[in-house]
Amino acid sequence: MKQIIKNIGIITFFVVLSGCTKDFLDKTPDEDMTLDEVFAQRQYAERFLTSAYFTLHEEISFNDWWGRNPFVGASDEMEITWTYPFAHVMTSGAWSPQNIEENIWRFDWEGMRKVNIFLENIDKTPMSDAEKNRWKGEAHFLRAFFHFYQVRLHGPIPIMDRASTLNDDFTQIKRKPYEEVVNFIVADCDRAASLLPPSYISGPTEDRTQLGKPTKSSALALKSRMLLYAASPLWNGNPDLTGFTDQDGVRLFAEANSQKWQIAADAAKATIQEAEGAGYGLYTSSNNDPMKNYQELFYIRNNKEVLFARNMGPWDHQERCTSPNGMGGWSGYCPTQELVDAYEMADGSTPITGYGANGQPLINPESGYQETGYAEAAHPNGYHPDQIRNMYVGREPRFYAAINYSGANWRGRRIEFWNSGADGRARSAVDHSVTGYLMKKFSEESVRIPQNIFTQKTWIYFRLGEQYLNYAEALNEAQGPVGDVYVYVNAIRNRAGLPNLPEGLSQEEMRERIRHERRIELAFETHRYFDTRRWLIAEQTDNKDFYRMTVDKGTHLQDDEFYQRSHLKRRVFEKKHYLWPIPQSEINKTPTIIQNPGW
Repeated sequence: MKQIIKNIGIITFFVVLSGCTKDFLDKTPDEDMTLDEVFAQRQYAERFLTSAYFTLHEEISFNDWWGRNPFVGASDEMEITWTYPFAHVMTSGAWSPQNIEENIWRFDWEGMRKVNIFLENIDKTPMSDAEKNRWKGEAHFLRAFFHFYQVRLHGPIPIMDRASTLNDDFTQIKRKPYEEVVNFIVADCDRAASLLPPSYISGPTEDRTQLGKPTKSSALALKSRMLLYAASPLWNGNPDLTGFTDQDGVRLFAEANSQKWQIAADAAKATIQEAEGAGYGLYTSSNNDPMKNYQELFYIRNNKEVLFARNMGPWDHQERCTSPNGMGGWSGYCPTQELVDAYEMADGSTPITGYGANGQPLINPESGYQETGYAEAAHPNGYHPDQIRNMYVGREPRFYAAINYSGANWRGRRIEFWNSGADGRARSAVDHSVTGYLMKKFSEESVRIPQNIFTQKTWIYFRLGEQYLNYAEALNEAQGPVGDVYVYVNAIRNRAGLPNLPEGLSQEEMRERIRHERRIELAFETHRYFDTRRWLIAEQTDNKDFYRMTVDKGTHLQDDEFYQRSHLKRRVFEKKHYLWPIPQSEINKTPTIIQNPGW
């Protein structure tokens, strides 16, 4: 849809300082219309609101600035082939306030300004109260969304509860205490939930033309995630942050509050109850095949598990990045060996319990996992063919739905990541898998890149499966491993064909199980980066050596040289990296916006 307020949308409350004029702010160049004229007609008011959706992060892109998602590539689950993505600057430790990716900061403030202008003017528009209230609900949701995307990175931020004007004193803009920002986001979510319909996919409000717009469950899901983060160790009484103050001595972080876990648990449970009451549920395939249950969830668009997603159209970029170079792709999104090792065996056992010298795996002998040798038979359900390396045999179904490896069947033939293979390094020194794996999740086998055959894509921001794990985590921290903790974790595992967790786990053991389940279930969905940081474990998960298959060796499927683990790179994580720096250019404009500790 055509964006009416093109120029206004580019102005954040910081950019105003660069010399914009009142005429510039009040005009819409599309038809030389003032804001009053825009909001005098329903169709233009709707287009103004729609333009705010453009500001949503295109998280489906992990390597380019427009996606504003360096987080997957900077987490311990992926290595991106090319050298230019900002994720590499982050993992090398070379990022700073001077070279930070500014679009991650800029676009959210643009979105906040748009929705604030909308909320301040929509009552002028002649239209039904019911529709107007729904639009207001969308605006409150989007404002909360944009604030959340900043607070998850920077912690305390300025609160933008109104549209800034040229008469504002921008030298007085300050970061608000973390608690105040969280409360603002929660209040916006509650307001949105009170105004939005229960669902667009079922029941009397079914209207599939509105898919991509938030519902009540969307707003509650955002609230749930915000409160889960706020309860977590990074943000809740972290001794490294509780002494952080602004220039006036105002403390920006409060002391620890153990009740936050119960508050987060209650919010997640409320989301689950509302969503399921509105017709949402965990997705299952037509034959309830565990691998398809997980695989189809991400390409059957707007299925019943999706609480909020962005329609991306025929997004060929993602398919090219995940496809082997021998199939017309760029071999760009490469899962780490460490993530591959984390997938359980089909019986729920842990194959690898740790690492020794030079990244050599410590194998759990009771799991049946074998690092060497080759399979004589294919999987009975077709999850893998015969002749593949034993390290890929007998793994849980989500592994086969999420990871492409050498010997896997894909788009009509076997994948060949070894050096001289059809998809190997010798084929392209630039576009080849640097770990010996490619991300399969989100991709469809029907795609044919050489023939320019692609499919419609969505990017899921919130889904019910996440809420199950949010609830289980928060409840375990609040009350220990009570019955509901098992119920909701086991529901995720059972959907994926895995057995229930063992009974009698301690709170600490359950915590590790839930963290593992999030790592696997939510892989590549932009959770892992933030999970390891809010849990304060990134110094262990990210500050270390990473390993790979030996991609510069191998001449055939069963060449042992290729399957030797070799060093990929050393990644750097420092304590200051738990919070993102604010771009120095923004601090230069507004010195009252103080920098985060250590930067």
